[in-house]
Amino acid sequence: MLPLRNLLRSAAAAALDLLLPRHCVACDGALGAHEAGAVCGLCWARLEALSAPRCDRCGHPWRARPAFVTAERRCAWCDLLPAYVRAVRSVTWMDRDGSGPAIVHALKYGGWTPVASGIAERMARLAWPADVATERALVVPVPLASTRERERGFNQSGLIAAALAARWGVPYDGDSIERGRATRTQTRLTPGERLANVRGAFRATDGAPARLRGLHVVLVDDVVTTCATLNACAAVLFGCGARIVSYATFGRARTDGDRS
Repeated sequence: MLPLRNLLRSAAAAALDLLLPRHCVACDGALGAHEAGAVCGLCWARLEALSAPRCDRCGHPWRARPAFVTAERRCAWCDLLPAYVRAVRSVTWMDRDGSGPAIVHALKYGGWTPVASGIAERMARLAWPADVATERALVVPVPLASTRERERGFNQSGLIAAALAARWGVPYDGDSIERGRATRTQTRLTPGERLANVRGAFRATDGAPARLRGLHVVLVDDVVTTCATLNACAAVLFGCGARIVSYATFGRARTDGDRS
């Protein structure tokens, strides 16, 4: 009886795929029968990974213009980070040649929330310094403004962070920090404008110090550009007593040095 039931189920699924073929939310290509997610295997394979060798702290490739790395081999991208930020890791460059932007767009603006699970799966594979892998004790997302979250119906960073925390077996905390005010999108702002845009935008919630005190917190966002948003959130976490903070993102924007 069981084999017959499985056969009927497979036949029904095949008929449904024939009548209503599924398409990848990133490239709109047809999804294969073996592909269970919303993004096709080809789009996942087309992610443009950050090249090696990379800085052990910030995960940024050493390759760049000569001025990007000083004579002391100090990484200039690390200069973006406060002293209490231990490490940063990202999966892919956010280049139009790769599929990263389309995948993020499908989640963020297309409302394809299952994409967050696939993003988190690839973030969970990132290699971290041994102390980060051992000490990480809490996963916190960059919060979205309440008005924007109501419009969108979700916080994409929260979905990614919750799925990543589950894969790591680390507690998730989406309640310790919040946006005190809405901010403009950072996409087309200069570095200085980005800093001004998020200055004072985040605050701790009641009970946050008790939840954060003494912990190594991993802060999660979908994309990092200049670290302005992540740094503003990390300052709140550190001010609440978090011992140290690391950043995990799916995408990373190139700097001028990377482009050259």
